[in-house]
Amino acid sequence: MPPVQHVPTGRMPRGAQNQAAPPAPGPLPAAASVSPATGALNFAPMQQEGAVLPWPVPGPPSPAAQQVPNPTGPTTGAPAAAAAAPTTTIVNWIDGPNSPNNTYARFAISGADLGIMWDNGQTGANDQVLIAFGDTFGDCSVSGQQWRSNTLFRSADRNLSDGISVPDPAFGNVYAGSPVLSATPPGSNFSKQIIASLDLAPTEVTIIPTAGISVGTTQYVNFMSVQQWGNPGQWTTNFSAIAVSTDNGENWTASRGTVRPSFFFTVPSVWFNWGNQNFQQGAFVRRDGYVYSFGTPSGRSGSAYVSRVPENAVLDLSQYEYWSNPWWNFFGGGGSWVANSPWAATPVIAAPVSEMSVQYNDYLNTYIVLYTDGSNNVVMRTADNPQGPWSAAQTLVTSTQLPGGIYAPFIHPWSSGHDLYFNLSLWSAYSVMLMHTTLP
Repeated sequence: MPPVQHVPTGRMPRGAQNQAAPPAPGPLPAAASVSPATGALNFAPMQQEGAVLPWPVPGPPSPAAQQVPNPTGPTTGAPAAAAAAPTTTIVNWIDGPNSPNNTYARFAISGADLGIMWDNGQTGANDQVLIAFGDTFGDCSVSGQQWRSNTLFRSADRNLSDGISVPDPAFGNVYAGSPVLSATPPGSNFSKQIIASLDLAPTEVTIIPTAGISVGTTQYVNFMSVQQWGNPGQWTTNFSAIAVSTDNGENWTASRGTVRPSFFFTVPSVWFNWGNQNFQQGAFVRRDGYVYSFGTPSGRSGSAYVSRVPENAVLDLSQYEYWSNPWWNFFGGGGSWVANSPWAATPVIAAPVSEMSVQYNDYLNTYIVLYTDGSNNVVMRTADNPQGPWSAAQTLVTSTQLPGGIYAPFIHPWSSGHDLYFNLSLWSAYSVMLMHTTLP
């Protein structure tokens, strides 16, 4: 299978060069002591966009490589808020050469990252989880490497203990495994790009999904228009916007009315409103008649903010309210929702916050958020309300337990009870794996 040789540079976490072979499913090694991350990310040197990575996508691991030490329990001496969960395991790969889904032969996908998941809002046999990927590669030996900015899988698999099974594609079948190009080979096994460019910015290298949600059976995806990739963990966006699908993710229309420029004149035809630079990447959660829309600036070094909108008005930016708790409110308590004023939003989770996902967890009866911190560890926080206050971070996976550059933990919407399932991207394999953590 051809290796993935060209991937987005800015998405590379620090330390990603350290992984020589992809990990096998199973328990992670016990974590070493973890110190709470402070300050900005410690960026590693990085090649420029267009360079060939110094590693190929590895083949299946050898039997010896599959021997992963069993966890021995929490490491003593680590702060309680940062103690690694010893029950976190790798369940299986979703995409790439090590996935049982055989995504290269079935979908022309040799590598893709992110794997954002949400329930499609349907019932019975049509109830599915939709899975959106970022930059996607196929045959890297051909010109263009069969690159697509974004792709989509569908799955109705509820037995998550052995991974996520994706059914075969079928052109025109909106419940098949993936939207594909055509009814005839080779297009019948070629996952198509789902969200097209709006052609609003002078320079745009890709269009990346950052969050997804359904309201009824209408699907919404927040995406960012990337202007350029920078050093590891750094990139610049032109704008964010929302795309909508009414046919289970088969076809998407990007709404120009939802465009949020990241700064003055990044989108010549759309006025920049101060505060929208903090909503370039997102996370959605739907609760009590609202869609709560979390936001971070481009890259992985910003704080997290939150807004909300009535669930029947997701595409109307004028109806968004922003949580504001300025410094003078800290002495009197409180905070409030401020209508149509992105400039009023104040951080609800302090920097650095990377790609994030949020879910209301019925087992804990709280909201939970996952993201990677300044040390590239997967952390979880909880809160009674989307606006917080959010708890101290608990580390679920450390970058030393799973080297090679981990990022983008996205919660599976069908996680239930004490079983928390989430997707996690690994840079060195440029693929996504399903993870499992047992909640206390």
